[in-house]
Amino acid sequence: MRTETPDEDERPTAYTAEPRSSFLEEKAFKSRTVMLFGAISDSSAADIARRLIALDSDSKDPIDMIVSSPGGHLESGDAIHDIIRFIDAPVRMIGTGWVGSAATHLYLSVPRERRFCTPNTRFLIHQPSGGAGGPASDIAIHAQEIIKARERIARTISRETGRPLDQVQEDIERDRWLSAEEAIEYGLVGRIISNKGELKK
Repeated sequence: MRTETPDEDERPTAYTAEPRSSFLEEKAFKSRTVMLFGAISDSSAADIARRLIALDSDSKDPIDMIVSSPGGHLESGDAIHDIIRFIDAPVRMIGTGWVGSAATHLYLSVPRERRFCTPNTRFLIHQPSGGAGGPASDIAIHAQEIIKARERIARTISRETGRPLDQVQEDIERDRWLSAEEAIEYGLVGRIISNKGELKK
């Protein structure tokens, strides 16, 4: 079978997505910026943890973490939350788009003075949900674990916002949406920013 050789104009260029991706990765590393966009999963948690540890070993200068996520796997969010608190370099958390569920828990891993958001960010707090099936005994175990996770999330929100625990437990019974301004009033956010320069003020 004959293979056609494309004309000079039809041949693919040497430019591919991979070099471009490497270029952007290098720029992000040099700017000490880590991004979480989309649902939190084991793979995204592993990638973010690896980046945070690498940046921490490179320098103890602040790391900017930009978060726009509806949440996802709670324990994966816990892993990122704990790594942020584990490393020495201070992390500045920047919410944008929306920050919900497990992403809110992750967002609260830093002190309020290092929690920022852009003007149009929305926040969502609520209790964890589950969809366990199988034998009744297994469903009961899952239900107990969800209750434990709910209490842990409520304690974290209460501690990091200064809100009474019983109020937080009531607030997360159903979806609670907050605008950027409402999130400041609630204690989730320290400051609304419109540009990067405001991080240093």
